[in-house]
Amino acid sequence: MSGRVLLAAPRSFCAGVDRAIEIVERLLEQHGAPVYVRHQIVHNEHVVRRLEGLGAVFVEDESEIPEGEICVLSAHGVAPSVKENAQRRGLRIVDATCPLVNKVHAEARRYADSGHLVALVGHKNHVEVIGTMGERPDSTVVIESPEQARALKTDKPVAVITQTTLSLDDVAPIVDALGESQGGLRRPHADDICYATQNRQDAVKAMVAEGATLVLVIGSQTSSNAVRLVEVAEAAGAQATLIDGESRLDDVLIDGHETIGLTAGASTPEQLVQNVARELSERGHPKLEEITVAREHVHFRLPKEVARA
Repeated sequence: MSGRVLLAAPRSFCAGVDRAIEIVERLLEQHGAPVYVRHQIVHNEHVVRRLEGLGAVFVEDESEIPEGEICVLSAHGVAPSVKENAQRRGLRIVDATCPLVNKVHAEARRYADSGHLVALVGHKNHVEVIGTMGERPDSTVVIESPEQARALKTDKPVAVITQTTLSLDDVAPIVDALGESQGGLRRPHADDICYATQNRQDAVKAMVAEGATLVLVIGSQTSSNAVRLVEVAEAAGAQATLIDGESRLDDVLIDGHETIGLTAGASTPEQLVQNVARELSERGHPKLEEITVAREHVHFRLPKEVARA
């Protein structure tokens, strides 16, 4: 078989992930090890292992960090109570929260403080949602499905915000259901949806439309956006699976597929994509074609703690 590989564009790191990783790298350069990070800086095991090798120490709670040490907050954001606890313990906080997540946090505060019930569309156990919920917990409810949306009862006006790593397709049926049950609804801004999430899902759909019968998504099980790319590919009609980008591909997995789509979640390094593309070439899929749905030129400024003059 002389098969082909369709390579999704965009893929791999988004601007928020780039920024978060660079923050940790610069802190290690400037201060040396250890640099403590609350939660995985991004949800990718390869990235975490590499940073651990450089001297980063990942913990799940700020109380695990020795007093006076650096505490980096992950790209997913945290509740205000986390920052307050870190400050009480004398930790030197460096905030690597994605600016798009910070924007949603600000909306949660503004809507709650103006008398709205905040309907947060997302996965209740995801670390980003936990952080956003912590802004105004008494005025916020997490909505995970259209059924929950229709069952919502409140006398308050409702304003909708979203987990940034959902796509327009994910959010729309839930927001429509809220509109049916609540009447006058303050709907989320279009740019609440992370551009990177939307672009990567659109690229997967395009690969399937171009003939990919199998889509390989490189990412970690903990990555919400990578797992969702698998679901998007399956919904579009292809077989799909999540791979780590480091283990050899199973023969059974790729046998019988002339056209294979290849992509990666927003927290997955491009290096892993190239490794898998090379393996596929060596195993009968030498034709490589990039399927481009968007060009990304987003760049977020670094915080003052690590910015160079």
